Amino acid sequence: MQLPVEISYRGVEKSPEIDDLIRTKAARLDRFCDHITRCDVAVEQPNQQQRSGNPFRVRIDLTVPPGHELVADEKQTEHEMHEPLTKIINDAFKTMERQLKDLVEKQRHEVKTHAEPRALITKLFSDYGFITDGGGVDIYFHRNAVVNSGFAELKVGAEVRFDLSHGEMGPQASTVHIVSTGGPKL
Repeated sequence: MQLPVEISYRGVEKSPEIDDLIRTKAARLDRFCDHITRCDVAVEQPNQQQRSGNPFRVRIDLTVPPGHELVADEKQTEHEMHEPLTKIINDAFKTMERQLKDLVEKQRHEVKTHAEPRALITKLFSDYGFITDGGGVDIYFHRNAVVNSGFAELKVGAEVRFDLSHGEMGPQASTVHIVSTGGPKL
């Protein structure tokens, strides 16, 4: 971790054993994400009425660039009142691990992609054809640009996706993918 773990206690006596457990668990988070910039852990036992018990609460606040704030907040429920504080700490860190794994996975797949342009086949010849994009521009393509040897299946009016490049004679499609078949074959 880039920053030390900040541990605060409220209504709970500070303990070296609890500090060690929290630091050990926080160090494990670094295995999932090596660019955590902040890890604050609050251990609380808010004053409550005696008959309802006095549950522990553990809150972990984590900051991961660019600007992601993750929070795990675990509290004892009524049926967990006799569980030790260490269980609540472990549960809070398990929750944080899941959130951190999800964030890292999302960040890995957040690659911006631009939609490939779509067009219609407007002219077909024996070895080449033309497609027209939404702006009315005729774009040349050769039969070898059609993926999966699909040139023979093309019809005027078929919808295609294409990769645009600029050839010597103007715009041309370097790759053509059939999206849907169109009108009558020429």
